[in-house]
Amino acid sequence: MNKAELVEAVQGALGKDATKRAAEDALSAVLDSIVGGIKGPDKKVQIIGFGTFEVKNRAARMGRNPKTGEAMQIAASKSVGFKASSALKSSL
Repeated sequence: MNKAELVEAVQGALGKDATKRAAEDALSAVLDSIVGGIKGPDKKVQIIGFGTFEVKNRAARMGRNPKTGEAMQIAASKSVGFKASSALKSSL
């Protein structure tokens, strides 16, 4: 499912009176709120019954260039992880 299909699904869930623009605005508001939450001091957004979005820190490490096989240093970085709730896992 891509973003356009998700907007259509949200529009359908909101009912026939909802416009596509309203559904897109609602989806954008939710996604922006999640981004704001993981940028906040807790660096975590927990949605009960769905899952948890959390900032993960990756330590610097040694790796290999796949083209040459030469060893190289991979810098430390941050990424976003998602852990599904038990309710979501059991519904799959």
